[in-house]
Amino acid sequence: MKLIHTVLKQTTLALVAVCALGAPTLHAQSKFPEKAVRFIVPFPPGGGNDILARALQPKLAEALGQPVLIDNRASAGGNLGTDLAAKSPPDGYTIVIASNQVTMNPYLHAKLPFDIDKDLVPVAQAASVPMVLVVHPSVQANNVREFIALAKSSPGKLNHATPGGGTPQHIAFEVLNHAAGINVTHVPYKGTGPAIADLLGGQVQSAIATLASVDPHIKAGKLRALGVTTPKRSSAAPNIPTIAESGLPGFEVPLWYSILAPAGTPRDVLNRLSGDIAKTLQSPDVRDRLVAQGFDVQYLNPDQMAALMKSDMARWQKTFKDIGSIKVD
Repeated sequence: MKLIHTVLKQTTLALVAVCALGAPTLHAQSKFPEKAVRFIVPFPPGGGNDILARALQPKLAEALGQPVLIDNRASAGGNLGTDLAAKSPPDGYTIVIASNQVTMNPYLHAKLPFDIDKDLVPVAQAASVPMVLVVHPSVQANNVREFIALAKSSPGKLNHATPGGGTPQHIAFEVLNHAAGINVTHVPYKGTGPAIADLLGGQVQSAIATLASVDPHIKAGKLRALGVTTPKRSSAAPNIPTIAESGLPGFEVPLWYSILAPAGTPRDVLNRLSGDIAKTLQSPDVRDRLVAQGFDVQYLNPDQMAALMKSDMARWQKTFKDIGSIKVD
């Protein structure tokens, strides 16, 4: 009996020790989040990144049980804000909204301040959005064919506004230039807001912009929509034809938005953030708001997002090789 008592005592002490060692780990995992989460938007207000982030913000804060603070850090075509996120502590308290620009940039810039493969990890995909070719009403073109004909008749005289060099909007127009054999001059701005403002004022003649950012101006007759860059017409604007069906078969330039975190962020924290983003996107209020603004709600988890980014990088590497040199500044 004494031997049995001794064994039981030792076993009990061992279990207590194991539980004591495990307790801090369990407690650490259950801590997140304990404070506000910074949500970096690497562009100024008014563009697709900002519109989407602000649509997610209230319900995401509700799901996390902590404030979510939008931090607009605009410069360098989105790279400044993305780099800021990449260099933040990997604790889940800094996330950044990033379009598929991050899969294009490695093949556009000789040197980036961050490595998308090594410095950032995907949390989720939140949505995609059609981009649309729009022109100022003074432009004598009512469809894509007429716009191409006009550009060919006046090479170098038409220009197009973008939120910055290397953005999906810029790349989409470079793909259009290449596919149509035209040369519409690039005019980069520091964000969608100022680019669209100058387009509305007639300082520039055209743009490929997110439907979310120009739809109100199209409906008001202040801009003319010629074609969307998606392979199918948008359910949000079914009357706008695709560029592919308007004389450039096979033309397609997607635009999706992901949420990224610094590399090294614990997997349980990534899963918590991703799960709460999924819940946020399921909210009827959020979904209806995004659909009304031209977004297509499309959630992907971290692993699915990683696979999409990998395939997209291969796609853009080939595309830029076919097009040749693209000036991004």
